[in-house]
Amino acid sequence: MDKMKIRDYLIKNEGLKLKPYRCTAGKLTIGVGRNLEDNGIAEKEALYMLDNDIKGSISDLKIIFPNWILISPNRQMVLIDMRFQLGATRFRKFKVTIQAVKDENWVKAGRQIGNSLYAKQVPNRAKANIKLMVEG
Repeated sequence: MDKMKIRDYLIKNEGLKLKPYRCTAGKLTIGVGRNLEDNGIAEKEALYMLDNDIKGSISDLKIIFPNWILISPNRQMVLIDMRFQLGATRFRKFKVTIQAVKDENWVKAGRQIGNSLYAKQVPNRAKANIKLMVEG
């Protein structure tokens, strides 16, 4: 059995959609006919996507913070968490926080995180991130 031939045939018949859509049966679907409502995804698939998202977040953060390698692992974790949750565009709106990190003013960076809409929306997460940012 030629798996590539089967794969190509299924893609031809189902299509390849990289964003969720409703199939003809009204089910939320993605990829090559993956019915998310009935089948979901496997844990291995979710972790694979997470790993890719983490890599993307780190790549973006290395552009924003040229001294990325010098930032402590705990502070990097905070920045990755925020960039992951907010996305690239919304994270970049944290201009004062970003500058405080560049200036290594950890108290100011933590204070700015705490004074944000982000902190109101996810207070427990923000509180943990503020603590890690300030304490390193």
